Amino acid sequence: MQQNDMDKKRVYGWALYDWANSAFATTVIAGFFPVFFKQYWSAGTDVTVSTFQLGLANSGSSLVIMLLAPVLGAIADCGGAKKRFLFSFAALGVLSTGALFLVEAGAWQLAILLYVLGNIGFAGGNVFYDALIVFVAPERKLDAISALGFALGYLGGGLLFAVNVSMTLWPEAFGLADAAEAVRLSFVAVALWWALFSIPLLVFVREPSTSAQAVPGRAVRSGLRQLRATFREIRRLRVVFLFLAAYWLYIDGVDTIVRMAVDYGLALGFPSDSLIVALLITQFVGFPAALFFGYLGGRIGTKRAIGIAIFVYIGVTLWAVQMQAVWEFYALATVIGLVQGGIQSLSRSMYARIIPPSQAAEFFGFYNMLGKFAAVLGPVLVGVTSMMTGSPRVSLLAITAMFIIGAALLYFVDEEKGRRMALELERG
Repeated sequence: MQQNDMDKKRVYGWALYDWANSAFATTVIAGFFPVFFKQYWSAGTDVTVSTFQLGLANSGSSLVIMLLAPVLGAIADCGGAKKRFLFSFAALGVLSTGALFLVEAGAWQLAILLYVLGNIGFAGGNVFYDALIVFVAPERKLDAISALGFALGYLGGGLLFAVNVSMTLWPEAFGLADAAEAVRLSFVAVALWWALFSIPLLVFVREPSTSAQAVPGRAVRSGLRQLRATFREIRRLRVVFLFLAAYWLYIDGVDTIVRMAVDYGLALGFPSDSLIVALLITQFVGFPAALFFGYLGGRIGTKRAIGIAIFVYIGVTLWAVQMQAVWEFYALATVIGLVQGGIQSLSRSMYARIIPPSQAAEFFGFYNMLGKFAAVLGPVLVGVTSMMTGSPRVSLLAITAMFIIGAALLYFVDEEKGRRMALELERG
């Protein structure tokens, strides 16, 4: 009984980190920072200039993590330092987010710097958070536990975002002067939330130690050597290579929709308040849906469940091409909420099954690197397509192509063969 209790503490301690840092993704990245940057920190600046500045910040921070993730993962695997790296990045994110409260109106340079640092802290920490799943979940429960993390992320991020939105709509009810003060205070709330709910992972998740743990310099050198070896191993582990190619394409489509949905809605003339409501809908629908997809993966197979989610996304993008009314945006937000957490959580658990557990952080470094590369490439592809065609609607067809090709590659991924190859590599 005590062992089972400790297992539950370890599982929920790990999953609560998703609850913790999803507040940054929802309130800061998707919600308030883009709007507040234009209206407060860059007030008076031409909107095209501020859009360029914000886009450069998003792409720049994604590029930094894309380059660092596999190196950091290799170092952490050699040094047994996943938790230390995770909390170092989390601390960077927490401090940078909280410091946004202090940035005065017009100081867009400092706001951008802190935003980039917060993004690096958020994405860098996720490299090691994802890798720790192999020490938390037995193989048969990877789908369910990965889904639990995403589900709690949707719920926790959505709850805090709902409170923060309420603060901006009715600041006087919270004893605040105006909406601007409410937004600034929301950044402090995110920082505190992130820090507080990271504690259970620190306390309850145990990472096996390694002989290199006490020698940081040796861990760095060994990690860099191991990184070169991993390139060769990924090419040799053909199932992993094929999965990563499929994942890169379909998650590119998912991430592009997340980052561009509000901008697309504004381009169609929908009011910003309606778009915020749609974002909240996605968050709260995503909570039970992610749990359901964890169950579905166990019933019909992880690859089939991911395939279902991809085809739903294809339908969503085709519908969005001809969307006319705000109610359709709400409907699409609901449908996206049904599959977004599922495709993310099941991709993580499927990948965890086909990689060597002792090299989890290193392999998840590549996994997260592809996710960050998608965050750089996808929005650019949509923007270029929109400029070439003169229509934001047509640009969505580029996303549809990513989903179709990604689904085709995923079809050829043999999960059982990948598991066997990973175990053989683990045994030497």
